[in-house]
Amino acid sequence: MKVKVLGAAKKVGCSGFLLTSSGQSLLLDYGIETNREMIYPLHVRPKEISALLTTHSHLDHIGAEPLLYIDKNIKHYATKPTIQVSEVLLNDLLKISGSKLPFTQSEVRSLIDNSNAVRYNEPFKVGDFRVTFLDAGHIPGSAMIYIEEGDKKVLYTGDMNHLDTRLVRPAVKEISGDLDLVITESTYAHGDHKDRLDEERKFIEYSREIVEGGGTLLVPAFAVSRAQEIAEIYYELEFNDEIYMDGMALKINEIYLNNPDFIRDPEMLRSSLSKITFIKDWRDRRKIVKRKASIISPAGMLSGGASTFYNERISGDDKNGIAIVSYQVEGTPGREMLDNRMIWIRGRRAKIKARLEQFEFSSHSGRTQLLDFFKGISGSPRVLTIHGEPESCAGLANDLNGMGMKAVAPSLGDEVEI
Repeated sequence: MKVKVLGAAKKVGCSGFLLTSSGQSLLLDYGIETNREMIYPLHVRPKEISALLTTHSHLDHIGAEPLLYIDKNIKHYATKPTIQVSEVLLNDLLKISGSKLPFTQSEVRSLIDNSNAVRYNEPFKVGDFRVTFLDAGHIPGSAMIYIEEGDKKVLYTGDMNHLDTRLVRPAVKEISGDLDLVITESTYAHGDHKDRLDEERKFIEYSREIVEGGGTLLVPAFAVSRAQEIAEIYYELEFNDEIYMDGMALKINEIYLNNPDFIRDPEMLRSSLSKITFIKDWRDRRKIVKRKASIISPAGMLSGGASTFYNERISGDDKNGIAIVSYQVEGTPGREMLDNRMIWIRGRRAKIKARLEQFEFSSHSGRTQLLDFFKGISGSPRVLTIHGEPESCAGLANDLNGMGMKAVAPSLGDEVEI
């Protein structure tokens, strides 16, 4: 059995791993990187792929998948929410960047038409491979992929989170059997997260200060999972001022509500969303941007979507506020805002006058959770540490080597045989 690293080597973006054995190949994710320009994983020939397996629906894991369907149909396996959210995100990507993309809506449609919805803990066969999806606790429908072939056992974690969140259950903590290879994310392997309940309370206090002080609060949030989690925090901690939600998050709400088995408390999500007013046109946007209210709106890094409109109108007044609740990749408008308190408005840089605060609501395991997870793994597997900055990947590999494993932070194109 051999694994080739097609992406996510010492960085976050372009996840893709090709597992080959006995003339059959499984492709695990196939994403893109969109920070400054569109970057793709290494090329793989579609005719050589027995099946495509997707861990979850973020673009750094799915963004290049339609490329595989230009002239071939490949069986695709993912959870139902992953399939449905992927369709929304890929069509939105085409809407925004269609002229820059090497695929069209036809290939997205082919990907969805060839998709097979799988459930957690229910093994299925792909040729000689036995595949099981396990709950990864990252977003609704996210999965670790456990693969068995003969006496070989491989685990690809995808993005995982072992911390409690309001929206989803924590990731599976125990993996059965002696593993031969683990491909693990390393996003936050460099440190631990702040206490989540403390962050939630601080976020509510800040929201009340802004709105009850006569201002408007913008909460730029990822449409997938983070916007819904913020809604639940507002509901559970009894934020009683006006709340609005805009953009693609409204489509994702419906998908999640229609897939209750993948939500920690579906009734709580439904109740949380019932307290929020949904914005659907520009007339409403122009009205609410002047109200004493909180506005939850994608994009989470302020790189597009309705949040850019709100940001331009909110950031110039010191009675208003902006709450950063999502990770801001270097080079994005959100990162520029955090680092320099500057934004671009109609081609010109402007200083932010509004209050600006950042809150940590990560959907990834921190260092302690990652190491605890590996303490529960039996055998002495080889480990590939991927999906993180170089220091995070290398640091996690060092920690795991100290635990008796054979870990390495691979480079792009590396191949590992077990």
